[in-house]
This record gives sequence, C-alpha cells and structure tokens, in this order.
Amino acid sequence: MVPCEHNTEAKPRIGFAGVGWIGRNRLAAIARDRGAEVAGIFDTSTETACKALAGIQEHAPHAVIAAHFSELLALDLDGIVIATPSGLHAEQTRASLRTGAAVFCQKPLARTAVEAARVIETARCRNRLLGVDFCYRSVAGVPQIAGLVRGGELGEIYAIELVFHNAYGPDKPWFYDLRQSGGGCVMDLGIHLLDLLLWVMDYPQVRNVSSRLRAGGRLLSQPARELEDHAFAQLELETGATARIACSWNLPAGCDAVVEAAFYGTRGSAMLRNIRGSFYEFVAHHCTGTAVRVLAEGDASWGGRTACEWVHRLSGNRSFNPDAARFYEVQSLVDRIYGRA
Repeated sequence: MVPCEHNTEAKPRIGFAGVGWIGRNRLAAIARDRGAEVAGIFDTSTETACKALAGIQEHAPHAVIAAHFSELLALDLDGIVIATPSGLHAEQTRASLRTGAAVFCQKPLARTAVEAARVIETARCRNRLLGVDFCYRSVAGVPQIAGLVRGGELGEIYAIELVFHNAYGPDKPWFYDLRQSGGGCVMDLGIHLLDLLLWVMDYPQVRNVSSRLRAGGRLLSQPARELEDHAFAQLELETGATARIACSWNLPAGCDAVVEAAFYGTRGSAMLRNIRGSFYEFVAHHCTGTAVRVLAEGDASWGGRTACEWVHRLSGNRSFNPDAARFYEVQSLVDRIYGRA
C-alpha cells in the first residue's frame, strides 16, 4: 500500500473498534502511513484483535488490546476508527464522541436517517471531527471526474448511471439480520453509489425517488421489513438529471464484481469502471464523441486513503466539520429507497 503524506507534528492517539477484514485493512493503512499512534484495539474476538496487532506490531509497539469497548474508550484517545457490525455504529460513535474522541466510522454511519441525525448532532455538540468511510471517493480518477462535472467541462449533466454488483454475498451472519444491518445490498453497496452521486454532483436536491427491491428474484412488497439482494432505484435531481442505480449480492455476472459510475453531459461524459471484474482496480475515462482520454488506471492502493485523510485532518484540528451534515443526506436517500421517508 502506498503511504499517504502526513503531518510531522505530534501524532494523534488512535483506537480501533472492530478489526475484521475492513477494520484490519484500515488499521494497516493508518499504521503504515505513520500519521497517528495506534494506541489500542478492540474486537469481540480477542484472537482476531491479537492477529491484527501482530500484523502492525512494528508500527505500533505500544498498542494494547482492550477487552471491552468501554476499555478502549478509557484510553484517552484523540480518535477512534469504528468498523464493527452496522447496528452498533450509531451507538458506538456517539459514545466515542462523548468521551471527546473524534470518529471515523465504517459505512453506514447508522441504520436510518434518524439515527444518523442523532450522531451528527452529538458530533456538533461535542465539537468533534466526524468521518465516514466512503472510500470510493478516493479511487484514482474519481476526483478528476468530479472536477469535470463541477467545472462544467461535460456541459449539462442529464443522465447518471451507477452500478455495484457483487458475485458474492456477505460472509458474516449479522448482515442478514435487519436489526443489525439495517438493510441488504442497498445498505451495503448502494450507499457507496449514493455517496458518489451526491458528492460528484455537489449535493443537488433529489426531488423524486422510486425503487424496486428483490430477494431471490421475488419483488418485495415491504422492502423496509425484508432483506433485499437486488435493487434498482431511479432518482430525479433538481438539476433535471436522472440517476439510475443498480446493486446486488450473488449476481451471476460472470466475474467477481461489476462497478461502474457514468456521468453523461451535453458536451461529453466521464466514467469509472472496474477492470476485469476486480474489486480493487479501476479505469477512469473522459469521453467526447468517440474520443477517449484516460484519467487514471490500475491503481489498487486506494482502500485506506479516506481513513488516512481523516487522520491528517485530525492532526490539524479535531473540531466538528460542517461537511459531516452531508452524511445525513446520503442516509436519507437510503431511507427513501427503502420507502422509510
């Protein structure tokens, strides 16, 4: 993994709650970046926590294993990275903020927009930095796509297509329990697409949302009460653009994953696609007519960049960031797709 540039001043003390696959990846990225001191690790599996610590021991010689989440909170930390099951995110984030720690939370920040609003308000009241791991913003080429869209080089954006199909389903039981997960593939994968849509388009109002959610091919009549594995949604933006979103688990797509984001304008388009079904490698293009310009290609080291950026921001100032209010907008769209609005 390519290290991020970092502040050479006093390093913030960071704790990690949850070091499964994602949590361990973010732990390794931050540890190798050396922008923070890894002070403590908590996981419900002590064995998992010990393995995670062993993997970064050379970068975190003084880190300890906490037996309980409350022990992690007691370590006088500057920040906490939360990568536990989704149903715990809101509660653990608020508890962390109340101790004075900033938080970087794995998506989703919460299961519903109401929960997300409470978390954001706690961060505002405690005046602490709040981040969410919307990591696809950091894929090479995505910032350039956002620049083309916002700078008007593509003309008026009138159509947006976003796709995230996963040939596999989650391997943890809690994903399939609505009380713990808050939803199926929309909450797991579609939320990344919604964040990209809003972020690249600079947060337009979404006037209308319609959706069709399925489980095992069966159309769900009460999507907020049943777990979906396939979803289509169409969003009408105040700009006049139409965005179509599709996501799924266990789709027989002939490859590991299909990930695409395309923004079509009156003077050109910009798009991101994964390479040969990879979860990690992407190519970004700027198209005008039949001409294609490569913006970025093949960088697989982006996974921990958003986490590193949060650490660097924390190193300078751990006060509340007003842009955290945008996390509510993403969660609100999830609710609308589930018919909860």
